[in-house]
Amino acid sequence: MARGDLTDDQWQWLEPLLPPIPKMGRPPRDRRQVLDGVWWRARTGSPWRDVPERYGPWETAYTLFRRWQIYGTWATILRKLQTKADAAGHIEWEVSVDSTVCRAHQHAAGARKKGLTIRAGRLPTAWRPNRTTMRSAARAVA
Repeated sequence: MARGDLTDDQWQWLEPLLPPIPKMGRPPRDRRQVLDGVWWRARTGSPWRDVPERYGPWETAYTLFRRWQIYGTWATILRKLQTKADAAGHIEWEVSVDSTVCRAHQHAAGARKKGLTIRAGRLPTAWRPNRTTMRSAARAVA
């Protein structure tokens, strides 16, 4: 067993929650080995092709992961695990939210925007040319 793989206690909790093995077709690989490959990939974030060979072919781990994702099996397993853990008193549902620091992007700091802006307390007015621009334009024409 490699570091990060499921322990025997974890496997005892997880195994009864897994869907039944299909009766038809070729017998599947060892589920624990394949699930350890899926957990390894989720933990490291590496590409599927980099899953170590000790977990079997990467295609097997990917196929199991994707099939269970499509059928909603992962959500079902999570819900069942949470129910069992909550019944055993392993989960505390208290949530603490700390919002003392709230940072905005630098562009949200109130810088002027190009174009017509409406300031607080003023009604939008029609566009008026800038006086300095008009004087220079008048001198250039003359």
